[in-house]
Amino acid sequence: MTSTESELPRAYGTPPLTGTLRSIPEDFRVEEILGYEPDGEGEHAFLWVEKREANTDWVARELARFAGVSPMHVGYAGLKDRHAVTRQAFTVQLPGKADPDWNAFPHAEVKVLSSTRHKRKLKRGALRGNRFVLVLRDVQGDCSRAEEVLQAIASRGVPNYFGEQRFGREGGNVAQARAMFGGRRVDRDKRSILLSAARSHIFNSVLAARVERDAWDKPLEGDIWSLAGSRSWFGPEPFDDVLAARLAQGDIHPSGPLWGQGDPPAVDAAGALEREVAAAFGDLAEGLDAARMDQERRPLRLLTKEFRWHWLDDETLELSFELPAGAYATVVVRELIA
Repeated sequence: MTSTESELPRAYGTPPLTGTLRSIPEDFRVEEILGYEPDGEGEHAFLWVEKREANTDWVARELARFAGVSPMHVGYAGLKDRHAVTRQAFTVQLPGKADPDWNAFPHAEVKVLSSTRHKRKLKRGALRGNRFVLVLRDVQGDCSRAEEVLQAIASRGVPNYFGEQRFGREGGNVAQARAMFGGRRVDRDKRSILLSAARSHIFNSVLAARVERDAWDKPLEGDIWSLAGSRSWFGPEPFDDVLAARLAQGDIHPSGPLWGQGDPPAVDAAGALEREVAAAFGDLAEGLDAARMDQERRPLRLLTKEFRWHWLDDETLELSFELPAGAYATVVVRELIA
């Protein structure tokens, strides 16, 4: 059974290519898709920000410092990769105050591209997804098979693993979660990160077992179904032609557990697999239960939108695609390059 994120099985076998991602930050571009527009009025400055090799939390603190407000008055929808060029929204609460001159923001690696007003603070997770443009360099390998894998990704998607970023430096967050469950004290923010890492590790291991059975995008008896674009789920119920059509259309996905207290809702073959994996990581499952985390669900299948690829030259491949919020671009790339 898979125990580390680097060992997770791939949907399409051994990657057909080798190559390098993030030779420079400009090779990994991300732009948030909020799915809504700012109100145009209100006490929050709504900023569209481009950052290069900068941490989202650090940018938020520096925006607060520049505006003369507490960091708690700055909001953003999602954490973005540091080793990248990313565009994302921030809000800065300025009750009764005019905007500072955002063009004078004193950090060359951060540009405030636009500002307007908004009635509410941006909340974590309040976005539809992200748009990626990635450049792979020094690419070598079987280009004809790579074309087959690219076509498969476009049509079938990839396993919806949590990316290695979720697990900290060299995957150390899972070990730290075990220490926390064993009694080590950590602060509140760190506790949240470690709980997420523990849940993500169990989920990835369940998904790995489904990939090995070629059942990550196919039903198992007793499955729970995730609704696309939503955190809602339903089931179990018999798999019939209606569910088969919804699965083929991408409206629903098989789901796996984000572990918490009590039993997962999956039954029969799907439920047995989930309980088997949780038992293999009993210390993590018991710790999450004791922390009173709720049983939640995450789709096992990740479908890309507008997936395109273009060879810039014989050794340079550009990929562009959209992913829903909470998904990782690196799990798309890992199917293609070793």
